[in-house]
Amino acid sequence: MTFSIVARSADGETWGVAVASKFLAVGSAVPAAVAGVGAIATQADANVAWKGLALAHLDEGATAPVALQRLLEEDPGYQHRQAGIVDLDGNAASHTGTECIPWAGGRTGDGYAIQGNCLAGPEVVEAMEEAWLASDATAPLQDRLVAALAAGDEAGGDRRGRQSAAIMVVREEAGYGGRDDVAVDLRVDDHAAPIEELRRLLALHELYLTASTDDEKVVVHAGLREELEAFATAAGHPDFLTWVGTENYEMRVSPELAWIDRRVLEIVRAG
Repeated sequence: MTFSIVARSADGETWGVAVASKFLAVGSAVPAAVAGVGAIATQADANVAWKGLALAHLDEGATAPVALQRLLEEDPGYQHRQAGIVDLDGNAASHTGTECIPWAGGRTGDGYAIQGNCLAGPEVVEAMEEAWLASDATAPLQDRLVAALAAGDEAGGDRRGRQSAAIMVVREEAGYGGRDDVAVDLRVDDHAAPIEELRRLLALHELYLTASTDDEKVVVHAGLREELEAFATAAGHPDFLTWVGTENYEMRVSPELAWIDRRVLEIVRAG
């Protein structure tokens, strides 16, 4: 009883899944993705083993349609399942079993698979597809996925109501410190407005865990350095970089304090 979108970025470097449901912690069951391999959402009477199996098939060179066909052939309960898969090259496949709770169905296109069951109607997946196609193809994949998810919710979403939402996005060396491929992995497990909460968390993720762009960097001249150090000591820290570490802004301030992100500077001056 879930709606989801699985997609690859237009540049072919990022894969992700966004999902929402009237179900506790939907992110624990539905999404899976591996950079350079592909992504899957498994839902309805979900067979969570499909996640690892599908990604293994993709890693072995199967296309999304072939990987999906293998899952169906290997699972006698496939008519109770629903899934969407996107592979390395952006090929997409979606399956809705005949025993899924209506309304149930999906749509696919170049680089995306959208599906849902127990929905208000077909307008949910239609709205998601329209939002995906209308979004800026150069925007971060996570923003495009959440926009599509929100469009489905606004069109009626899960007809039982709202409870949880999640997003997973992978790209090579996009994780914390560049040491893994998980660019985004956020879950709202139990909330009255899960997609709105997911958007709030995504904004925080972007602030804390995404490196500043050149346009966001403010050069720290001598006068500004004095201002920052005075702020930190007034707050009880030995120096400004200690405050940065305490507040988890390491991605937004130069280790040598040569520059500071404009948003962090706004936070300092507002505090």
